[in-house]
Amino acid sequence: MNASRTEAFTIPPHLRELDRYEPGLSIEQVQRRPGVTRVVKLASNENPLGPSPLALEALARALPSLHRYPDGPATALRSALASRLGVDATQLVIGNGSTDLIDLLARAFLGPEDNAVISERAFARFAQVVQARNGRAKVVPMRALTHDLVAMVAAVDPRTRLMYVANPNNPTGTWNRRREVDALVDALPPHVLLVLDEAYFEYADDPEYPDGIGYVGTAAPVIVLRTFSKIYGLAGLRVGYGIAAPRVIESLDTVREPFNSNSLGQVAALAALDDREHVEQALALNSREKPRLVTELRRRGLEPLPSLANFLCVDLGRDAAPVFAHLLDRGVIVRPLRAYQLPSALRVSVGTAEENDVFLAALDASL
Repeated sequence: MNASRTEAFTIPPHLRELDRYEPGLSIEQVQRRPGVTRVVKLASNENPLGPSPLALEALARALPSLHRYPDGPATALRSALASRLGVDATQLVIGNGSTDLIDLLARAFLGPEDNAVISERAFARFAQVVQARNGRAKVVPMRALTHDLVAMVAAVDPRTRLMYVANPNNPTGTWNRRREVDALVDALPPHVLLVLDEAYFEYADDPEYPDGIGYVGTAAPVIVLRTFSKIYGLAGLRVGYGIAAPRVIESLDTVREPFNSNSLGQVAALAALDDREHVEQALALNSREKPRLVTELRRRGLEPLPSLANFLCVDLGRDAAPVFAHLLDRGVIVRPLRAYQLPSALRVSVGTAEENDVFLAALDASL
């Protein structure tokens, strides 16, 4: 191989300047640390109860068919979701997780001179995919660590094509109430597609939290994103979905990879959708353990942000990096938030009672 020719190949400047998405550390990575015998992972907002048992049974039945390509449009899953959500199957698109759809939206709707409006400290992939697409992300400051929807509307210009809103937001857990989202939908001009990321929809128990599907089909164009990665416990299979007007879905299908959702993911999601017992157990666990974690953190002089998801964002009042490292030494994985301009904060997923006890004991030692 001619090394000089390889070295002469240049990486585009816009890629060199991009921030990467850094996933949380895996259990296997932390197990390799000296002295760590047990790992508790509370970093990625996964379901601590594991996957749906019905999904596991369906997966076992599907394994002999792995030599076949998956159903590209995910027909059976879209049909089941349509029936469950009260929409038409033509209003649904399936993705390789909802992050796949976040990227597809930028690819489909952002031309070279178009821009997208995004909140600061929102899910990192929003800005990253827009910056990779054309470098035209308009980032709007938060208000009280919550999306400032009024300011985001004010940032819209004639070249704005997308507005990404995570509700509830990751990593803060904060959310916008119905009256705020109503006002946003009413204020947006028709050339802007509102992307409502509702990855934690099933956990949202505030009566003032709006169901985004109610905005689909209104005067303003809206797409709602949801996932099987959280409450259904299928993060490893990567299945997400979007609900929008058929013409929006058709645009996404134009740029979607032909087999962007794998056959096992489709089968597992279809089964998990009917596993109400598993969902109710996960909700009950979160309803018990999240308030307990809040109480225990307050006992330690810490005040987590209000959260409508299955995690807490807590400011330690000091640089969180040493605490994060000390927790890793004790086999506890949480999420540091320096990348979100929150260098003194950690995000902690709600685990089982035992996992949360391990975290609290490790936190005491680390502090």
